[in-house]
Amino acid sequence: MPSVSLDSERFRRRFDTFNEIGATERGGVNRPSLSDENKAARDTLVEWFREAGLEVRIDTMGNIFGRRDGIKNDAAPVLFGSHIDSQYNGGRYDGVVGVLGGLEVVEAFNDADVTTERPLEVVAWSNEEGVRFQPDMLGSGVYCDIFDRDYAYEREDKDGKRFGEELDRIGYKGETPCEADAIHCYFEMHVEQGPFLEQQDTPVAAVEGVFGFAWLNVTFEGQANHAGPTPMDMRHDAFVATADVTRAVRRITATEGTDLVGTVGSVDVWPNAINVIPETVEFTLDFRSYDDAVVDAAVEQIRREVAHAAEREGLEYEIEEIMRVDADPFDQDCIDTVVAAAETVGCEYTRLVSGAGHDANYLNKIAPTSMIFVPSVDGISHRESEFTEWEDIVTGTEVLLNAVQQKASE
Repeated sequence: MPSVSLDSERFRRRFDTFNEIGATERGGVNRPSLSDENKAARDTLVEWFREAGLEVRIDTMGNIFGRRDGIKNDAAPVLFGSHIDSQYNGGRYDGVVGVLGGLEVVEAFNDADVTTERPLEVVAWSNEEGVRFQPDMLGSGVYCDIFDRDYAYEREDKDGKRFGEELDRIGYKGETPCEADAIHCYFEMHVEQGPFLEQQDTPVAAVEGVFGFAWLNVTFEGQANHAGPTPMDMRHDAFVATADVTRAVRRITATEGTDLVGTVGSVDVWPNAINVIPETVEFTLDFRSYDDAVVDAAVEQIRREVAHAAEREGLEYEIEEIMRVDADPFDQDCIDTVVAAAETVGCEYTRLVSGAGHDANYLNKIAPTSMIFVPSVDGISHRESEFTEWEDIVTGTEVLLNAVQQKASE
């Protein structure tokens, strides 16, 4: 194959410039989906796509595609990318390395004046994080026919703003239908968001699949009363029940499966006053494992724990399953392509399963898919101190380049 090389300095300049958008004082970024900062990031990306000679299209979910023609332009393209929305006060690497790395791959082909057999497309998916509008992976979910577009448009943030209205407000409700085209394969490079690569002192992982997970929303309804005069045996404290369930999550994850993890991630308390017994608590539960049966068992166990906690405190309760995604093995040929690319680059590599969900979950349902992981220092992600060594990002992008080049020649 023709020799194609990255320009790591150009890549780094773009990365640093991009992360000035929504930058926080503690070194992270704050670009939640469809925020003004997210719009500015989209504007910058579209500008860079066009400067690289890509044909830009934006679909009705705000997914942004940049296409580079191939010799056989009617052939199904090789698609690669990730997302540019962030957590609230999140990290600079999550998602962004996959999109800007994808752009650098295109630029490398431009520099070498190489036209691939198949077209190439770089994508930035909308609302991957799901922090402002739930569920997560909304843009790729509609694209892959997991969610209905109108359902997505009606998702509301905590201020009652709808996804569709905010998409229109920032000018990214495109005209192209949000539906899957023919895709030869999909690759996504991403930071690991866990500790295993760093622990193994390895720069790259070929990702073999993604954990399945269940998200639950639980509400306890008790009775507010004065914190002073109310005897302990007359209380109906919604927060006490929540604490019991939180401890149960730790107990369940220790007994139901070796890779099972569980989290109480969001808690809202009413009236949230120092001298008032909590009347209502709404909180989320997140269980994940590469074994769907383990997730199912954990969900059933926590449902029983919620019922028991409510009975002990004399509360009403409600449980809503807001998302369920099955464990998802990736395409073996795409995994092998990533391994061969790592061997071509000459870097050490390993194979991992991802504990975090990614847009690749949904793309895997419609096209052969795999992912490339690069290390997260101290296993940290979804916070401002998230960090990946630049040389590891470059190595991962070199693996992405070689994988794309291989698949684009088929």
